[in-house]
Amino acid sequence: MLGRFFMLGAISLALGCSQTSAPEKAKERMEVAVFTVSKTSQVISTDLPGRTTAYLVSEIRPQVGGIIKQRAFVEGAVVKAGDLLYQIEPAPFQAVYDSAAASVQKAEANLVSVRLKAERYAELAKINAVSRQDNDDNQALFKQAEADLALAKAALDTARINLGFTRITAPISGLTAASAVTPGALVTANQETALTRVQQLDPIYVDVVQPSSELLRLKHELAQGNIKRINNMETPIRVVLENGQHYPHPGRLKVHGVSVNPTTGAVTLRAVVPNPDGLLMPGMYVHALLDEGVDEDAILVPQRGVSRNTRGEATVLVVDGNDQVQIKTIALSRTVGQNWLVNEGLAEGERVIVDGLQKVRVGDSVRPVPWQDTVSAPVASGGK
Repeated sequence: MLGRFFMLGAISLALGCSQTSAPEKAKERMEVAVFTVSKTSQVISTDLPGRTTAYLVSEIRPQVGGIIKQRAFVEGAVVKAGDLLYQIEPAPFQAVYDSAAASVQKAEANLVSVRLKAERYAELAKINAVSRQDNDDNQALFKQAEADLALAKAALDTARINLGFTRITAPISGLTAASAVTPGALVTANQETALTRVQQLDPIYVDVVQPSSELLRLKHELAQGNIKRINNMETPIRVVLENGQHYPHPGRLKVHGVSVNPTTGAVTLRAVVPNPDGLLMPGMYVHALLDEGVDEDAILVPQRGVSRNTRGEATVLVVDGNDQVQIKTIALSRTVGQNWLVNEGLAEGERVIVDGLQKVRVGDSVRPVPWQDTVSAPVASGGK
């Protein structure tokens, strides 16, 4: 009996201990990591796809016909404006030029004789020594001789120009493409097929497309004063290559779209980017980061702290002044790195739960601790 008494007492003591520990466990608050919201000045950038285009392109075509005598450049090499690219056989054009030069000399000699005769007849006509008709005929011959000389000089200029066209030179400085002809080939004036192409690649164009809806949104935010334009000059851009690397030389947006493509609903923008190393080549696919403006009161929240409800609305769990969990619906604008840019729903100083979302519910009392961001230091400090 005595043993049974002690056993019952031990069981009662154990039950009493478990009953007293349950309320203590209930009082324990779950630890959550919170991000304290603060306003900061944030540059608003847009990531747009685009392709590179040569700054200047010149397709080389002959302006006179003939046989290619020489190709004077190395395919793929850099040439300067005025450098010789092709030499067309000049002999036929030289002969035409020489003939035109002789015609000029003949016309000049004839003009001297006709002018002297016209002057004599003019003096004789004053004293009625010759008939007025003879004087008029000689004055007309003088005018005709002047016209013949002008015509001969024009033919000489044409011959000189055509002779010069036998030297096909680079109109711009740039990189040459492969040659479509070799010495001995027959070419014709203004033919459809280009002999080669010269492209200026430094600087280089980057053509990007922006949806018209995004352009309207930007103009609305600028008009409302939500963001401020960085400056009134050209918008700076940064280029990201196909492999994800950032191109080291920033560019400037030079041409803003003036019309919307009816098929894609997009506006084409053109930027000029330095290309001193020749890393960018025409036709490359790139991304352009455009700094559109500055939001001086931006609120950034880590993406991992934002969820969606059944209606698709963005929500966050916040810790109020009593360390209780509350839910808020927010309006998002865009991503900035690992953050969301929040338009509405949050105020400076509020604490957003970032870690521990799955362990708490609305109304729970929690123990908030500062969130330590191991990926993006600016986010941990409030998104500045």
